[in-house]
Amino acid sequence: MALYAIGDLHLCLGAPKPMDIFGGAWVGYMDKLRERISVIGPEDTTVLLGDLSWALDLESAAADFDWMNRHIPGKKIILKGNHDYWWSTAAKFQKFCLEHGFEDFHLLNNNCYEYEGWALCGTRGWFFEEDRSGAHDEKVFKRELIRLETSLKAAGEKPKMVFLHYPPRYKGYLCGEILELLSKYQVRRCFYGHLHGGSHKLAVEGPWDGVDFRLVAADYLDFRPYKVI
Repeated sequence: MALYAIGDLHLCLGAPKPMDIFGGAWVGYMDKLRERISVIGPEDTTVLLGDLSWALDLESAAADFDWMNRHIPGKKIILKGNHDYWWSTAAKFQKFCLEHGFEDFHLLNNNCYEYEGWALCGTRGWFFEEDRSGAHDEKVFKRELIRLETSLKAAGEKPKMVFLHYPPRYKGYLCGEILELLSKYQVRRCFYGHLHGGSHKLAVEGPWDGVDFRLVAADYLDFRPYKVI
């Protein structure tokens, strides 16, 4: 039994937007994924850190979820990425999974899950410095903070891991509000995605202020899921 993490699958069976066009590691990426996620077994749990499908709505995303359902066995905990346009309400997602037989998918959204004594917490996060111009963006950012704190509170006294789509820190950038929550709730490990290609050099990994940070974007991992435990 193991816990894995990987983000940014960018599946494209429901929308014609293959990542191969970006070249480099992305060439043949779905074949690489299929081969390298085969280490995951039916007794394992995998956290998928957003940007899972390019589809624009749930029905269009069905082919991508079917692919994940067939190739990623075991429990799948998913959170939202900035390109997950298919994302809807929890009720609609549950109905979608029920109708398609996707019984092993679980949303990480205003909640947490327990694994081997750890609390798995998280939310999408936000690149606040990119969009400070509008009240709507500030509202979205504050909502992400509320979601993260709700998730952390749900964990109680259990040791905590946090999974985010956006990195809360990288070279030249700190999201102070999110980092304050990690410190306040004594989070021990933090995993994030979103950074691709040349942005990998901006990643900051390892211990910092009591938290161990890891980038788990698929192309950074060469499409091999990261074994957390």
